[in-house]
Amino acid sequence: MTVLLWILAVLAIPLVLLGGWLAWVFLKEFFSTDAEAEIAAEEAATASAEAAAAAGRLGLLPAERQNTDLAGPLPADWSAALAEVSRGEWRPAAEVFGGIGRDGERRSAFTSLLGDKAAEADEWLLSWEEARPDDPDAALVRASASVTLAWKVRGGQRASNTTHEQFEGFRRTLEAAREDVARAAALNPDDPTPYVKEIWVALGLGYPNAEMDALWARLTERAPHHYEAHFSALQYWCAKWRGSERLAAGFAERAAAGAPAGSLLSALPLIAHLEHDESDDTAAENTPEMIDRVNAVLADVAASDPSHPRLPEVRHLLAYYLRLQDRDQEALEQFRLVDGYVAALPWRYRANPAAYFCDVRDGTAKTVEEAEAAKAGAGA
Repeated sequence: MTVLLWILAVLAIPLVLLGGWLAWVFLKEFFSTDAEAEIAAEEAATASAEAAAAAGRLGLLPAERQNTDLAGPLPADWSAALAEVSRGEWRPAAEVFGGIGRDGERRSAFTSLLGDKAAEADEWLLSWEEARPDDPDAALVRASASVTLAWKVRGGQRASNTTHEQFEGFRRTLEAAREDVARAAALNPDDPTPYVKEIWVALGLGYPNAEMDALWARLTERAPHHYEAHFSALQYWCAKWRGSERLAAGFAERAAAGAPAGSLLSALPLIAHLEHDESDDTAAENTPEMIDRVNAVLADVAASDPSHPRLPEVRHLLAYYLRLQDRDQEALEQFRLVDGYVAALPWRYRANPAAYFCDVRDGTAKTVEEAEAAKAGAGA
């Protein structure tokens, strides 16, 4: 028996040695991978700090100083009116509408800002409606507020993470918003803005394509090249809502092709691309077609009214795509013009828009600084 045990022990030695070797290899690989990950993280942190320093040397603002509610600065009278609304006073807002007149882009933009305020607290709007019961501007703000409130009820999660109660509240609130939109349209028949708001009702209630086409015809009869209208309709035609990648791209290309210079509608194909791009690299952004699209937006921006209320949003998009195309000097020019504001695509699709904006912007600044240093060194 003793001899048998000795034989078994001798035979087991190679297995023990093999097991020890395998354990050593595993531990070495585990700790090596862990160390490599730690080194990579340290290198990334160092690169990020260097990029932030380059941005700082250019006077660009850090993430904590970025405005996450706006894409760009507002006109002084708009800011003053919004401040007064927060204190319960509606008259300055009514005066701003008087100054805007029939300008569809500005009317739509200012309405959205007021609607967001009223969706949070509407005492001031109730006072306006009581003082001027059939004021079309007050009715328009009410419609905007109702639509905004509906989307707040739904929440920003995907459908799979949205409760039945949220969907029911969303639908009920949208049905009421539809009535508010109809009233605003009736009080000001030539105004395209109520129909812009209705697009978001169409999207939420699931208007069939034919009904959306009829709505679009009513809107474009009043404003054929309205930027916010086209942006909103593009969302309807995207695959994530009521359309597909093909329908969204077709809508965007047709709108851009038929738009006058300065309308900013050349940005639509870039937005359609952004909405459906699931690639992990920049190859799709560097095709000749995409380069031509970015160049078209650059020309459109140059031809636009510098006070166009949607111009900052398009500059944000330009900065992003110019960076992806390694056109860093051009990208930096756009980043400089919108710095301090991040409520625009693509940043607002991220959980932390300011951090994402600064990450891309800072990398651009660092690349430009290094290129200029290399050029200076070569010329010395």
